[in-house]
Amino acid sequence: MNLNEFPDETEDSEHSTVERAAAASRSTWVSVGVNLVLSFTQIAVGIASKSQGLIADGIHSLSDLVADFVVLVANHHSRKDADVEHPYGHHRFETAASLVLGILLLVVGIGMLWSAIAKLESPETVQQVHVVALWVAAAALVAKETLFRYMLGVAKRVKSSMLIANAWHARSDAASSLVVGIGIAGNLAGYPILDPIAALIVGFMVAKMGWGFTWDALHDLMDRAVDEKEVEAIRQTLVGTPGVRSVHDIRTRKMGDMIVVDAHLEVDATITVEQGHDIAVEARRLVLQRHRVLNLMTHIDPWRLPDLDHPISNNSKGAGT
Repeated sequence: MNLNEFPDETEDSEHSTVERAAAASRSTWVSVGVNLVLSFTQIAVGIASKSQGLIADGIHSLSDLVADFVVLVANHHSRKDADVEHPYGHHRFETAASLVLGILLLVVGIGMLWSAIAKLESPETVQQVHVVALWVAAAALVAKETLFRYMLGVAKRVKSSMLIANAWHARSDAASSLVVGIGIAGNLAGYPILDPIAALIVGFMVAKMGWGFTWDALHDLMDRAVDEKEVEAIRQTLVGTPGVRSVHDIRTRKMGDMIVVDAHLEVDATITVEQGHDIAVEARRLVLQRHRVLNLMTHIDPWRLPDLDHPISNNSKGAGT
């Protein structure tokens, strides 16, 4: 899941940086409280009830605590104003946080796989679990699914890829709790091997999600463009600006959850430089108002009516602004 999957491709002006930071802090502290209770309960009950699956799920919840604090630190730094060394601000702290979350999930998932495989190689060491483990797994499933829905709702409202990563981290926990619950139920039904099998499946799920977040964050750090749907929405705003005849060479790159845009605007060749500048300023104002764009750099090109006797392209290049 990434920001390009939002149903709305434009950024409402109501979602200020301050509001997004406050929403991130609030939802993340809720996650901290839930994961603190869950990790302690799952690991303690897992050890007491001899359930490897529940212990693995508890470790996963514990990794969420680390992930939550990574989000809090990134949220604090990403809201800093632009400075001499960071003229575009510190928005990529969010992308870096998503990268850390992905690596964390990948490492935790590989660790779970390693532990589960060791148990499966020695099935005689697998013990029958106590029924209390099943009740804890069920309670964890409900808590994590509720947390996921809450965090994803906040992330979509303020359009934050960092919060989306953390929300889907919670969903991975819910899915893992479901698998662990099934494994524990199978163990109680007389199939002890199902508990480490559940732990193996959970490890694979966590590692796969971690790889996905890591890969996406790496691409964003390499100036990946936004999807064509969002580029087209920006194009329509530019074309709709009074005085703009046509638009070409639109380029975008991600800057955290924001976008930096370059575009060539064609304006009437007979107007003054000052009038062309005013058109570019208005185009920038509209784009920043309607979309999640951090900055728009424009290049003004002259537009002329075609000469029917000597037809040439209208897109002759002009000076930039």
